[in-house]
Amino acid sequence: MNHDIQTAANAIRDRLNAAFPKTVLVLGSGLGEFGDKIDIEAIIPYGEIPGFPVSTVSGHSGKLLIGTASAVPVACMQGRLHVYEGHPIQQVALPIRTFRALGAETLILTNAAGSLKKEMGPGSLMVIEDHINASGRNPLIGENDEKIGLRFPDMSEVYAPELREKLLSAGTSEALDLSTGTYLYTTGPSFETPAEVRMFAKCGADAVGMSTVPEAIAAIHCGLKVAGVSLITNHAAGIAAHKITHDETLSVGALSFEKMSRLILRFLPSIN
Repeated sequence: MNHDIQTAANAIRDRLNAAFPKTVLVLGSGLGEFGDKIDIEAIIPYGEIPGFPVSTVSGHSGKLLIGTASAVPVACMQGRLHVYEGHPIQQVALPIRTFRALGAETLILTNAAGSLKKEMGPGSLMVIEDHINASGRNPLIGENDEKIGLRFPDMSEVYAPELREKLLSAGTSEALDLSTGTYLYTTGPSFETPAEVRMFAKCGADAVGMSTVPEAIAAIHCGLKVAGVSLITNHAAGIAAHKITHDETLSVGALSFEKMSRLILRFLPSIN
C-alpha cells in the first residue's frame, strides 16, 4: 500500500514547481465549475497518476487541479471516485493518502446529497457535523500499515469542530443560511427507497448520499483535518413528490453552485 501511495505522490510531485498545497478540496456532483475559481498552476488528469482510477460519472471530470483560490494554495479534485463505479473502497482512499504523503493537512469534502428533512430543501447547504456509514464497507479493511495510521483510529470528531465553526462564520459573512447535520453514506448507485429513507431518518441522519465517508475515514486514519459540506439537491424518496434523477442532482447543483463557491472562497483564508 505504501508503495502505491509513494508512486502516486512522486508522479504528482514531478508535475509541480512548488510544494504541494496544505489544503485539498474534493468537488462533488455538479460542483466541478469551482475549478474556474482557481488560479491554475498545474492540471493533472487522474489517468496520468498511477493508481488513480478514472472517474466515469457525469459531472466528475477527473482532474487534479493545483493552484490558488482566495490567495490560498489549494489542490482540487475536480470529480471524485465512487465505490459504485466498481472501484475497491481501498482504491477510493488512495488519493487521500497520497495527498497526506505530499504534505496536505486539511481536507474539505463537498457532495451533492438528498435531504431527509422537509425544511431543508433543494439548494440548501448543510455543514456536516457527523456521519453514518450505512454501506457495510470501510476503506481500512485489510492489513494495516502503521506508517499511515493506527489500526483502530478514533472517530469521535471526524469533522473538526474548529473547521465547522469557521464554515458557519464564513456562511454568516456571505449571508448564507447554513444548516448543520449528519450525513449518511450508502454505496449506491440506486437511489434510496422510501422505507430506507424513513429508517435513515430514525437513525438520526439529516441527508443521504453516495460519497464522502470513505474519504473522511481515510483522512482521519492518516492524520488529516476534515471539513464537509453537502449541497442539498433534492428531497429523498418518499419526501419528494416526484421521481429522483441524477439529472436533477446536476441541474440543482449548477443552480446553487454560486452559494457553495462563495462559502468555500470565504472559508479558505480562515484555515491557515
